[in-house]
Amino acid sequence: MTLPEVSIVIPCLNEEKTILGLLDAILHQTYSHSKFEVIISDGLSEDNTRNLIVGFQTQHPDLCIKVLDNPVRRIPTGLNQAIREARAPIITRLDAHAIPAADYIERSVDALKAGLGDNVGGVIDVKPGADRLIARAISIATAHPLGVGDAKYRWATKASEADTVAFGTYYKAKVEEIGYYNEELRANEDYEFNSRIRAAGGKIWIDPQIRAVYYSRSTLKTLARQYFTYGYWKFRMLRRNPETLRWRQALPPVFVIGVLMLSLLFAFFSWARVLLIICLGVYLFILTAASAKIALNKMDVRLVFGIPLAIISMHFCWGAGFWWSILNPKKEGI
Repeated sequence: MTLPEVSIVIPCLNEEKTILGLLDAILHQTYSHSKFEVIISDGLSEDNTRNLIVGFQTQHPDLCIKVLDNPVRRIPTGLNQAIREARAPIITRLDAHAIPAADYIERSVDALKAGLGDNVGGVIDVKPGADRLIARAISIATAHPLGVGDAKYRWATKASEADTVAFGTYYKAKVEEIGYYNEELRANEDYEFNSRIRAAGGKIWIDPQIRAVYYSRSTLKTLARQYFTYGYWKFRMLRRNPETLRWRQALPPVFVIGVLMLSLLFAFFSWARVLLIICLGVYLFILTAASAKIALNKMDVRLVFGIPLAIISMHFCWGAGFWWSILNPKKEGI
C-alpha cells in the first residue's frame, strides 16, 4: 500500500455548519487525492458533524478520511492525536472553520520542499460568520491591523518570514524534533508551537499566494468570549515563553489596566479625569476614522458603529482575559 505524502490534520468540535465546506474544499484540491489523507480529531461532537462526515465519506470513497475521538476536547490534544496517527512525512494543519483555496496544499508543499521555511502558511481571508451587520463588522475588525496588530497571516501582501502562521505545513520530523503541541493550552497553541520552531533556529514563512477563507464569530458575545480566552491563555503561554511577547500582545492588557486605574481615580483627581477623557477620546477617534474609511469603501455607513464595537470588544476582552489569568493562576480558564 502506497503511503500518502501529506497528512491533513483537523481538530473539530460541533462544526456542522462548516465541515462540509471544508471537506469539499479538500476534495477539490489541485494536489492529487492519492497523495494525501485527511485525519479529523473530533471532540465527540454533539451536533450533526459526525453524520455529515460519514455521509461525505460514503459519497467520496476515493478520499481517505479517518475520524478519531478526542474526549479531552482540546485543540492541541486533537492535533497531537492526529499527527501521531499520520502516515505521511508532511503535515498540513487545517481548521474546521477554514476553507482552503484549491491550490492551498500544492503551494504549501512546494514552498516547504523549496526550503523557504520550516513551517509554511498563508493569509486568511476573514468572512462573516452570518449574514448580519455585526457579523460583517466582526469579520472586518478581525482582519484589520487595528484589531490584530502585526499578525501577518491576517493581512500580508508580500512573502516573508513571520512570527507565526495560522494553518501551517511542516514535516512530521520537525514536530518530533521540537515536541508536539502544548496540551496545557486551550488557545495560542499555534503561536507557542511556532515560537519553539524559531527558538530551534527554524523559520516561519508566510506567502500571500497561499490562501484560506476563515469564518469569524457572528456575535459580539461569542467574539468577546473568544478574545477573553485568547488573552487568558496567552499569559499561560508567556509564563513558559516570555521572550515571545510582541507589542501587539502587550498593548491590550496595558490599555485595559490604564483605563481601569484612571476610572478608579476619576472621582478624586481632576488630572485623572482629563487623562481618561483624552485617552478614550483619541482611542475612539482613531477607531471611528479608520471605520469611516472602510464604511465608505464598502458603501455601508452602519459599519462606522459596528467595526469600533467589534475592535473594542477584542481589545478589552483580550486584556481582561490576560489579567484574569494573572490573578487566577490555578484556574482552568474558560
